[in-house]
This record gives sequence, structure tokens and C-alpha cells, in this order.
Amino acid sequence: MLFRQLFDHDSYTYTYLIADIRLREAILVDSVIEQVERDLRLLNELGLTLRYCLETHVHADHVTGADKLRAATGCLGVVPMHAQVSCADRHIADGDRLTLGDITIEAIATLGHTDSHMAYRVNDDRVLTGDALFIRGCGRTDFQSGDAGTLYDSVTQRLFTLPDSTLVYPAHDYHGHTVSTIAEEKQWNPRFVGRDRLAFIEFMNALDLPDPKKMMEAVPANELCGQVATTV
Repeated sequence: MLFRQLFDHDSYTYTYLIADIRLREAILVDSVIEQVERDLRLLNELGLTLRYCLETHVHADHVTGADKLRAATGCLGVVPMHAQVSCADRHIADGDRLTLGDITIEAIATLGHTDSHMAYRVNDDRVLTGDALFIRGCGRTDFQSGDAGTLYDSVTQRLFTLPDSTLVYPAHDYHGHTVSTIAEEKQWNPRFVGRDRLAFIEFMNALDLPDPKKMMEAVPANELCGQVATTV
């Protein structure tokens, strides 16, 4: 398996390129529209055909590159079940799997950051946690039908129950971290350590964070697979 972690500095977003070397076929997870040329160039350099453009959720801080990637490669756009994205080629539900040769990607419903968020377990040894779980943090819960109690349940019941050795790859990082493990996050993540469900809810509800800078552009564009609305 080829596994690459790619970074967008403006939105602090990680995009993941996962490919089966024998088949020369690939999946991109959480693409960013400004990085489409970078991603296409890398696919070409590595001799890979893009089969799927997969999202963990409808993002509020960047616009997905799915529409452009689909037009350039003929790949399928895949989004979580119940996401308000009618243009997607496929909606993936909890427990569903995408396979490319020896690679299996299993969807894990991890609601709370949004009401249709998925994490993706890759070949049983790593998990793409999206905005549900960051390295020493977690995604916010104050818009897009987010819910702090639901996020606490998702992380503690769906992610922290994975094997301790499972590698954690988040959708964002703001502090220079690239990878963690489930064991590390259970021991050191300050959002969860020492907090029960009620304390977590109280903490998250008191954050009072500003809206993401691109929220008004990104959410409607992502509901259209990354088609940015234009005005005349």
C-alpha cells in the first residue's frame, strides 16, 4: 500500500492519498480545491489512476477538490450517508467498505462535529479521523448540526475502542503534528482525559470560537461537490 499525507497550509488540512501499487489505483480523502493541480501531478508522477474522491464530512473551512478531480480523472465522488450532497456518485454508510486490491477502507460513523461525519479505518492498522478526533484535540461542535455529547460518544465508543496501536491520522492539525495512536490520544488528549460526558459538553459549549473564515463559501460549495457559485 502506498500512503501519503499531503498538507494545505491555508486551511491546515491533511489530504490522504492511498493506493494499491499492484493495481495502480488510488483514493484521495478530503481533497482541497486549491491543491488539485498538486494532487493530479502526484498521481501522474506515480502512475496512478484515481478511482475515488472520498470525504469525511461536508467541510466548513475549505472547498473540496472533488468536482475538479472528477472532471479530470473520471473518479467517483463518495460522501457520508445523510450528507446533503445530491451530486455525489455514492453515499457511504457506517460499516460500508471501499476496496482497491489489497486495501480495505471501512466507514465508521463518528457524528458530533457534524451530523453526517465518518472516520475511515484503513487495513485495520490506521484510522483517518476527520474532524472527530485531532492529535491532542477534536473538532468543534457549534454549527452544522454539531453536538458535543454525540461527539464524546463517537470518540469514546467508536474510536477509543479501536486497538491501541491503531495509527491516528486527522483531517487537520494546527500544531505541527502528523500522526498519533489511539493509545496516545486516550492517555494525553486534553479534550477527553479526565472529563466525563457532561464535563466535555460543558467545555465544548463554552469555547466561543469564531466562524471559519471560508464557511459561507465552503459549505454551499461542498454541498455541490466543490462547485463554487459564481455571480454575474
